Amino acid sequence: MRIKRGTIGTRKRRKLRRMSKGFRGGRRNLLRAAKETVNKGLAYAYRDRKQRKREFRRLWIARINAALRQKGYRYSEFVHKMKLSGVILDRKVLADLAITDPDGFFFVVDSVMNR
Repeated sequence: MRIKRGTIGTRKRRKLRRMSKGFRGGRRNLLRAAKETVNKGLAYAYRDRKQRKREFRRLWIARINAALRQKGYRYSEFVHKMKLSGVILDRKVLADLAITDPDGFFFVVDSVMNR
């Protein structure tokens, strides 16, 4: 009696083809190329989930520093005095304040720097 291939391999290939949807040329259709590309894409996705956090922190720091320079203050000085004065605002909130509400941001800055 002839034994046909099981469904597990078919499922694996179907899953791989679903994941490679949107790739161009053989990277979508050919199994080996699709598998390599999908694995590389998953590795990049894992790595970049970590990097996104670093990049946003750098962006927030740059925005805060740019806003502080308008008043003649330095970022490192401001953060140090913020810790000493006990103000608990994270960089994300401060950067958002600096852009959306400059008056409120400078109120916080002046209250921290003049202690």
